Amino acid sequence: MGCGLAGRSLDRIGTSFDHQLARFAQGWCSLNDEPLNIRTCYDAIAAKYAEKFQDEMDHKPFDRDCLDRLVEEVGTREPICDLGCGPGQIARYLRSRGAQVLGVDCSARMIAEARRRNPTIPFHVGDMLRLLEADGSWGGIAAFYSVVHIPSDQMVAALTEMRRVLKPCGVLLVTFHVGDETVHVDEWMDIKVNVDFFFYQPEQMEAWLRDAGFELETTLVREPDPDVEVATRRAYIFAKKSR
Repeated sequence: MGCGLAGRSLDRIGTSFDHQLARFAQGWCSLNDEPLNIRTCYDAIAAKYAEKFQDEMDHKPFDRDCLDRLVEEVGTREPICDLGCGPGQIARYLRSRGAQVLGVDCSARMIAEARRRNPTIPFHVGDMLRLLEADGSWGGIAAFYSVVHIPSDQMVAALTEMRRVLKPCGVLLVTFHVGDETVHVDEWMDIKVNVDFFFYQPEQMEAWLRDAGFELETTLVREPDPDVEVATRRAYIFAKKSR
């Protein structure tokens, strides 16, 4: 389903979309042509973003329920990575549920914010397509809107890298906005940027997950909450690495 945002810049979309982008766009630097643009974009907005959205999970009961399920499936003895962690609000929630947790993001300034706000959680800079971790390092991954900068022709590679670093029977929770659009952003939080956000259909992501070697568990799609987020549908897919 499209939501009429294709081809619009952020200043034309308006404040509500600016608000939502500040959650789901947690910069990754693996796009072939724009590594510097993406990293510097999130470095530039890191402080404002962290201040504004650090308590986001207080207003997202559906998201909390999904993260609770992830902790239940992985358990508390294996690490869960908040992949695309931004300032660490997802990691902080996972820790509050008893999980061993760490965070990875390509933006050094986002990582600095995460460390400052969550000093007991380990965070480090990393690239989603070339993670530093050894094979089988993590029990779970929470990839909350962290695939929004991955174009379709690189998605299987990104998911394959996630599968590599999961332990056997490790669980991936990947979330994204549902649609067929590419939203280009020229200005964000009064700062000039140059980034694209890709929306996908659940069936597309399911196919890519299978191609990457995952076993699908559950696909959930919900409507937006207009009081706290932009009016786009959201998908949540649980997938498991086979033995």
